[in-house]
Amino acid sequence: MACAEDVLVDEHLRELGARLQGPARLKSELLTEARHGLLDAVEAYREDGVPAGEAQRRAVVEFGSAAQLLPSWQAELAVGALRGLSLRMLAVAGLGMAAGDLTWQGASWSDGSRPPAAYLLLSAAVDWIWLGALLLSVAGLLVVASNARAPRPGLALAQRVVGMGLTGLVALGMLTGCALFTWSLSLWDAALRWPPMLIGVVVASAAYFSLTRAARTWLLATVR
Repeated sequence: MACAEDVLVDEHLRELGARLQGPARLKSELLTEARHGLLDAVEAYREDGVPAGEAQRRAVVEFGSAAQLLPSWQAELAVGALRGLSLRMLAVAGLGMAAGDLTWQGASWSDGSRPPAAYLLLSAAVDWIWLGALLLSVAGLLVVASNARAPRPGLALAQRVVGMGLTGLVALGMLTGCALFTWSLSLWDAALRWPPMLIGVVVASAAYFSLTRAARTWLLATVR
């Protein structure tokens, strides 16, 4: 619990926190670090004989206003959000490419009649979407790593392009994946009773939920 002398500091941090959007953990770390810095400044002023209220006012003014601090902090949160989205996409796309066909292997209908050409085209499109997502997630991590070494204006544009691409692939992957699953059920009634298929649906649903949350976090962090 904050003591009475910390009121101005806490008010300033609450204002900053309310206007920041991005990964919760990174946001909490930024605010915690800021609080420690502010309290250290207050303590230094107090040791010089400055009254408590004035010490806090000076520390807050010296630390910077929301208009001064938010752009750089929000940019850092946007980078963190892109890192999280890229990592999740890398994991999901890698798993999708490696294990996607396992849901079909050994199925009773796998040796039956060949599915329609349009179905095969949709299935191939899903594979290409996963491959594109895998490559773009690697690009996202490279952009994030480059930004950590030496932030440049061009990297901010690259981050937006990669983030929008990943967000679009999340939506496209969900649409095509659901369409492929629904079409599969209409072609093979036994698919709904095939355990690997059911497991795949549960895993895919959890993966898409995770990706959707990560994409939403990135969008909120970027539009700020």
